[in-house]
Amino acid sequence: MIKEAQNYKNHTRWFPLQHFVLTPMLFAFTIYAIVQTVRFPDVDRVMLLFLAVALLIQSLVSRLGALRVQDRLIRLEERLRYREVLPNDLAEQAANLRTSQMIALRFAENNELPDLIQRTLNNEFDKPKDIKMAVKNWRSDHLRV
Repeated sequence: MIKEAQNYKNHTRWFPLQHFVLTPMLFAFTIYAIVQTVRFPDVDRVMLLFLAVALLIQSLVSRLGALRVQDRLIRLEERLRYREVLPNDLAEQAANLRTSQMIALRFAENNELPDLIQRTLNNEFDKPKDIKMAVKNWRSDHLRV
């Protein structure tokens, strides 16, 4: 299967089972539990509400945990990449960028990476989004969580 070329506009990763099935179901279950607890307040319905909220929180915590691990891996990959493609002094400086900046820079091809890193170090970008928008030759990443 050939994947569509990635760019800033289409790089957001949606995991259908999580985003369009599980999360809406858990929200609906939580709303149902709230309504039932208000309409017929008793211990069983309060426990149902606790369960609904706990499941919703667990789903979010699981997703955030996976994203945190992914961010740490991206940071490691980018530091290794900096050693390979950048002059030593720039690679050392780039290794101290914030994780969010490294995550944004991962989309830049090797030939435009030095300039974007220097611009990032010079505080030319307010947000990681600005870094992504400055990338001209997008390096796709289809393996994200």
